[in-house]
Amino acid sequence: MQQFGPFAVGIAMFAFLAVAAVAGIVADYKKRQIVLAPLRAAIERGQPLDPALVERLMAPEPRENDTINPLHLKVGGIITIAAGVGVAILAYFLGLLEPSALYPVLGVGVAAVCVGVGLIIAAGVMERDAHSNKNGTAGG
Repeated sequence: MQQFGPFAVGIAMFAFLAVAAVAGIVADYKKRQIVLAPLRAAIERGQPLDPALVERLMAPEPRENDTINPLHLKVGGIITIAAGVGVAILAYFLGLLEPSALYPVLGVGVAAVCVGVGLIIAAGVMERDAHSNKNGTAGG
């Protein structure tokens, strides 16, 4: 870990993001396998299959609402800003131990704060657009 020096935090962050993404993909795959297990068992036993049942099992899961809730963006933005501030504080303490680590880790914290601010701005834009559409004016 010593040879990575100030980049260890960044490497750990991206490794976490990669693991989280792969875990989501695996979870979706396992859910799909569970849904298709009865269909596979019926085929293996040679039972006749109702086309409507096959169609329903093969269809993607219906989603309640495909729109993004601005409140969720605000919450994500607040959490991301808090994480960025935490990383910036971590940068200070790492800088006391390893001065060359201060600016790279501080940069990661500032980037996280910028992402959080962007999420909050996006939520505001979505709320204004929804409000203007509700009043009958064109959005944008």
